Amino acid sequence: MGSGHFFWAIFYFASLCSASLANNAKINFREKEKKVLDQILGAGKYDARIRPSGINGTDGPAIVRINLFVRSIMTISDIKMEYSVQLTFREQWTDERLKFDDIQGRLKYLTLTEANRVWMPDLFFSNEKEGHFHNIIMPNVYIRIFPNGSVLYSIRISLTLACPMNLKLYPLDRQICSLRMASYGWTTNDLVFLWKEGDPVQVVKNLHLPRFTLEKFLTDYCNSKTNTGEYSCLKVDLLFKREFSYYLIQIYIPCCMLVIVSWVSFWLDQGAVPARVSLGVTTLLTMATQTSGINASLPPVSYTKAIDVWTGVCLTFVFGALLEFALVNYASRSGLNKANMHKENMKKKRRDLEQASLDAASDLLDTDSNATFAMKPLVRHPGDPLALEKRLQCEVHMQAPKRPNCCKTWLSKFPTRQCSRSKRIDVISRITFPLVFALFNLVYWSTYLFREEEDE
Repeated sequence: MGSGHFFWAIFYFASLCSASLANNAKINFREKEKKVLDQILGAGKYDARIRPSGINGTDGPAIVRINLFVRSIMTISDIKMEYSVQLTFREQWTDERLKFDDIQGRLKYLTLTEANRVWMPDLFFSNEKEGHFHNIIMPNVYIRIFPNGSVLYSIRISLTLACPMNLKLYPLDRQICSLRMASYGWTTNDLVFLWKEGDPVQVVKNLHLPRFTLEKFLTDYCNSKTNTGEYSCLKVDLLFKREFSYYLIQIYIPCCMLVIVSWVSFWLDQGAVPARVSLGVTTLLTMATQTSGINASLPPVSYTKAIDVWTGVCLTFVFGALLEFALVNYASRSGLNKANMHKENMKKKRRDLEQASLDAASDLLDTDSNATFAMKPLVRHPGDPLALEKRLQCEVHMQAPKRPNCCKTWLSKFPTRQCSRSKRIDVISRITFPLVFALFNLVYWSTYLFREEEDE
């Protein structure tokens, strides 16, 4: 029994000792991490002003690999030609001065939050307008140092970047917005930026933009040469396609409706002057207001846009409908004046004939009462020319009536008299305006929908 108790006592004491050693090992591990940081970043041991060596410790340029994670694209402004993006920016390089012992794989990496403790590439965004870091709740930045001396720098930033746009096909256009990153002071002899192998740019899933769709993105290099040397540069091109449904509902359909409403005046009576004038002026002013609103949301450019062609032609149709009524009114008044003049001439001729008849009757009454009159025979002889003339007249009156001509009957509805010209103008406009507008739509949509951009 005594030996058994002694055995269990030794076993219990050994367990306590092992637990104590394990706790000491954990504490020592954290202390080891602190010692490693002090060892590689201590005063007099590491100078952040000196760039790392090249590949395999050579004197070549330091290689920095870049990758991006696009978190969101907030706005794309046409009038300012810029876009806002929020992204996680990462760059990775190797600094052999930062190598350390990983304690048999237990220390995977060291984490820093102070970027000034190690050497950093002097990268800047060349097409940046505005930008800021995120500091809520803590600064969204970290630096990881791996045992082999590899350094990973990651930061969350928001940028407003310039995006020169070609608006010739607006709103049926595609735009390419770039994100350019370059070295500010180090030339390619000292620093070279490369895209990370594999997947250098990632985009958040279900990225929603208000009026655009991100079709694709392309990575490329854009090294620049100046009089101070050649500088390394990277760029990513984002291809955006404008969503046409918004502009179809807000611009194209309302403009079509205004043009069609202006045609209603062709069906109103030509005497309804207040109604036709009010309709024409109202549609013209509404179309002008619509055009001004569209131009207010776009930058003033020197070339003609697709939307300018559409609004200009629609405005021309509305203005043409108003001018058509002016022509109808002029033709109506001109025809009425000529008809009145014709009536006055006919009355004057009738009065002249009546006066001539009265004068002839008075002359007959004034003749000599003893005058003799020659009595013409009641029966004419066959050779009498007067009898032959009367017979021909009877034959003419006895001829059968001709069949009516359909074309002449239809054309008779639109006589060529001046008083009917205004009606003819309205009838022709009812057909001409819709046909010309339909032809314009055919040419417009076939031109802008199936034409690719010149740059592509």
